[in-house]
Amino acid sequence: MRAGSVWPLPWQRAGARGWRRTMALRRLLLRYYPPGIILEYVQGGEPKTRSIDLLDLSPDTDVIALVEEIQKGEPLITTSCKDYVINLVRRLQEKLGEPEDHKFYLFKVLRAHILPLTNVAFNKSGSRFITGSYDRTCKVWDTASGEELRTLEGHRNVVYAIAFNNPYGDKIATGSFDKTCKLWSTETGKCYHTFRGHTAEIVCLSFNLQSTLVATGSMDTTAKLWDIEKGEEVVTLSGHSAEIIALSFNTTGDRIITGSFDHTVAVWEVVTGRMLHTLIGHRGEISSAQFNWDCSLIVTGSMDKTCMLWNAMTGAHIATLTGHSDEILDVCFDYAGQRIATASADGSGRVYNAETRKCIAKLEGHGGEISKICFNPKGNRILTASSDKTARLWDAATGHCLQILEGHSDEIFSCAFNYKGNIIITGSKDNTCRIWH
Repeated sequence: MRAGSVWPLPWQRAGARGWRRTMALRRLLLRYYPPGIILEYVQGGEPKTRSIDLLDLSPDTDVIALVEEIQKGEPLITTSCKDYVINLVRRLQEKLGEPEDHKFYLFKVLRAHILPLTNVAFNKSGSRFITGSYDRTCKVWDTASGEELRTLEGHRNVVYAIAFNNPYGDKIATGSFDKTCKLWSTETGKCYHTFRGHTAEIVCLSFNLQSTLVATGSMDTTAKLWDIEKGEEVVTLSGHSAEIIALSFNTTGDRIITGSFDHTVAVWEVVTGRMLHTLIGHRGEISSAQFNWDCSLIVTGSMDKTCMLWNAMTGAHIATLTGHSDEILDVCFDYAGQRIATASADGSGRVYNAETRKCIAKLEGHGGEISKICFNPKGNRILTASSDKTARLWDAATGHCLQILEGHSDEIFSCAFNYKGNIIITGSKDNTCRIWH
């Protein structure tokens, strides 16, 4: 959601006629990525929000017909505000149709840490990013200036997994080889909580979108959910027979998946910590696992050279995406959940249509394994990080390489876009982080 995309509603100015019902719409906000509208309303005196996802919106969508369809299922969108909503959806449509030929240039090289970096991550707006390192610290940086804002110190071993509590960005979680996870204030650098309980290294972590929980995955074969406010463990997810190296919440926050070296992915109910499904089918360690935006699909990547697609509700296997000749090191959905990208040790990437499960593009050109792959928020560009010391930018529809980001002197293992898609950060084993504008 973009700050500033908020307007007083014209029909509110016309008086409150017709709004003296149980639910009253306060305002509408545009969400550009993935496309949607956020409704802020009051029900029984309580302020609430809900969203209408417009994941299939394209430049040739009939907007009037779409809004009429939305009206049928959404009582908050009444006839009096229909024209206004049409106008909003058209703005979204224009945004999606804007041509893109952004060239990235090196803005700054940050000699970020005295020992190698482990990870890099942006906050939602892209105004800040963080770096984790073998030097046992996490650093917070200002993206616009490249200035180091603060160093988060306190871990007694490698800081391996790091994250902002996006979309808010006011908190940072760090997971360490010292078996603890720490929660920090982005603004002051104060450590709110140290979460203790794992008996081996923490290698992955994630906040839920609601920013009430942080999940940690460990080499001790368990994942734990922690309450951010209370600073307490909520539940331990036990059931895997080997290390957990990937985890991901769905957007609604009621499910979490864990990927393990035991070749399986488990789907858990967040409230109870109950295992709902075990996704069995891979013949090698899991390298990554992710939900799509509407929580209907799960994608998994494995050392068995395949990527699998699963029904998130039933746990049923839908498809196996083949074609790579070596281990799959990373997989991801685009924001709208329409495409899947895979990165492999064979030095190539692939793009699949999530609906047809067909390979629509091959990303070929790297001279070494690709360890990280991600879409820009708009979904039309893909960024890859490779051991060949370069990052590459690709056209997601055609697989054409648009740009090679050169300059690192050792392998690149981390890369990310900001929310607007106009800034990239890359993290390398050469101990530097580069900002590209």
